Amino acid sequence: MKTIYLDYNATTPVDPEVVEAILPYLTQHFGNPASSHSYGTNPKRALETAREQIATLLGCESGEILFTSGASESSNAALKGIASAYRNRGNHIITSQIEHPATLAPLFFLQKQEIDVTYLPVDHTGTVDPDAVRRAITAQTILISIMHANNEVGTIQPVKDIGKIAGDHEVLFHTDAAQSAGKIPLDVQDMNADLLSMTGHKLYAPKGVGALYIRSGVKWEPLIHGAGQESSRRAGTENVAYAVGLGKACALAFSRLQKFENEIRILRDWFQNQLITAFGDRIKVNGHPRNRLPNTLHVSFVGTAGSDVLERVPQIAASTGAACHAGSVELSSVLKAMGISPEEGMGAVRFSLGKFTTREEVETAVNLLTAALL
Repeated sequence: MKTIYLDYNATTPVDPEVVEAILPYLTQHFGNPASSHSYGTNPKRALETAREQIATLLGCESGEILFTSGASESSNAALKGIASAYRNRGNHIITSQIEHPATLAPLFFLQKQEIDVTYLPVDHTGTVDPDAVRRAITAQTILISIMHANNEVGTIQPVKDIGKIAGDHEVLFHTDAAQSAGKIPLDVQDMNADLLSMTGHKLYAPKGVGALYIRSGVKWEPLIHGAGQESSRRAGTENVAYAVGLGKACALAFSRLQKFENEIRILRDWFQNQLITAFGDRIKVNGHPRNRLPNTLHVSFVGTAGSDVLERVPQIAASTGAACHAGSVELSSVLKAMGISPEEGMGAVRFSLGKFTTREEVETAVNLLTAALL
């Protein structure tokens, strides 16, 4: 049988409508958007249309959107760019212990450049306490970086409250929205965000394209220097075809967001309830019970290693939350920070649904899991 894909938080297939939008810019509209002749006209116009489509999804102005190669570059650019631009004002950044490596790795790098970083804990649901953010702010704090939604357990952070705290203290706020973009509403104004990272391959656009929102007026030092592309904010000839794909994916997500959110939540909840009914106390749901991405189901099969679960049901493509090495269990940094015990964490499996997931596939997945594990 065809493998059931339940790993949409890892990556998504490219939407056929996105493919259709991309193709002309790989063939007839191949010109450099910086060219003054007619071959550059359509690519330049397409770039600006895509920028507007992304801005509509995020609730900002199109001039505040910078095209990147993905969320990793966006987060690196945000963190390093602010640290460099505000070096004379302070050298302290606040983040959480459950951030994606695209945030944590550049922060580790910045610590070598004499930037102080505070890594805030989370509670058992994976939630950052806004009061802890407030208490961590010092006179040297220049930036707070807290992800919008966690990629493993799906917990949605109180970014609106955190962003307000940042603004009240005249501190900039960055959020990694790689997992939330296209799944739940995004509004940088409501979130009080000054910078936001996103990527294409989590919302049905190709891999290798993303965007960084930078609020107008925010001082920022570019990560990539060279010619004057992207208003001198990112050197290098733009990847027009993929930018068009990202714009189209954002437009599709925006037009279908409420319908998608409602339908995928119903399907995810049905999946969750079926597993709880079948496995009882042998299964534990991780993450916040309500403030969670509507497509994400992170569970622990108590007493069975997550890797063993997926080995027994090779017809399901999903992710584990722990690695086994020479008889020992190494939990992910997210599960450790949440205080998940090794006994429960070893059985962690993340199922993430998408817009191409069908009820029939989920029903089959339940049947395969119960047949293999009960």
